[in-house]
Amino acid sequence: MTAQEPDDLLVRLRRFRSDYFPRHQQRFQNLVAEGQHPKTLFIGCSDSRLMPYLLTGTGPGPGELFIIRNVGAFVPPCDGMHGLHGTVAAIEFALLELKVERIVVCGHSHCGAIRAAYEGVAEEAVALRSWLRLADEALLPVRPSAAALRRSEQRAVVLQLERLMAYPMVRCRVERNALTLHGWHYVIEEGEVHVFDAQTGDFLPASLASNAGTGPYQPYVEHDGSIP
Repeated sequence: MTAQEPDDLLVRLRRFRSDYFPRHQQRFQNLVAEGQHPKTLFIGCSDSRLMPYLLTGTGPGPGELFIIRNVGAFVPPCDGMHGLHGTVAAIEFALLELKVERIVVCGHSHCGAIRAAYEGVAEEAVALRSWLRLADEALLPVRPSAAALRRSEQRAVVLQLERLMAYPMVRCRVERNALTLHGWHYVIEEGEVHVFDAQTGDFLPASLASNAGTGPYQPYVEHDGSIP
C-alpha cells in the first residue's frame, strides 16, 4: 500500500463511527447497561459467504445472536477433549451464562472444510489437519463429487447436532424443553436454507418446511435407510 492509497479497513472503521453508530447508539448503550440477552447460539462455518445476521433477519442491530464460527462449523466431542477449547467454552458460556433457548448449527454448500477433509491439506497445516478429523464420520466412501460433497455437508451438520446432544448440559435442557436444536444447510447459490427435519431424516427447503429444523432426537436415517 502506497502513501496515496486509502486504508480500506480504516475507512470502514471511521464510517461505522460516523454513520452507523449514531443511528443505533441507544441500542448499544442499552446493551451495555442491561447486558446481552441473545436467545440463539449460532454455530456457523468461518466461510465469508455465510452471513448469520442476514440469514436470520437479526441485522443490523447488535445483541440478538451469540455466534461461534470455526472451520466447518464443527462441534468437538464432549469426551476426548484435552486442554483449552474455544468452541466448547463458548457453548458453555451460551448455555450457562446467557441461557440461550436455541442452538443453530449451520453448514453450507461449497464448503472448503468438507472438500479439504476429502482431499487433504498442506503439510504445514498441522492444527487444521487435526481439526478436519471432526468431519470423518460425515464423509462417504466415494470420490468427492458435487453430490457427495453436498450430502457430506448435510451429514456434517447432523453429526454436530448429535455431538451437542452428548453434552449433558445440552441434553438435559432439550429433554425439559428449555432448549431446541436446529440443523441448517445454506445453499449459497440459491439463497435457500435447507432445515433438518428429524422426523423424516431429511433436509427441506425453508420455503417449504413446517419448522425451522429439529434436533437429532432420533437417529439420522439416510435416504437408503442406513444410519450413518
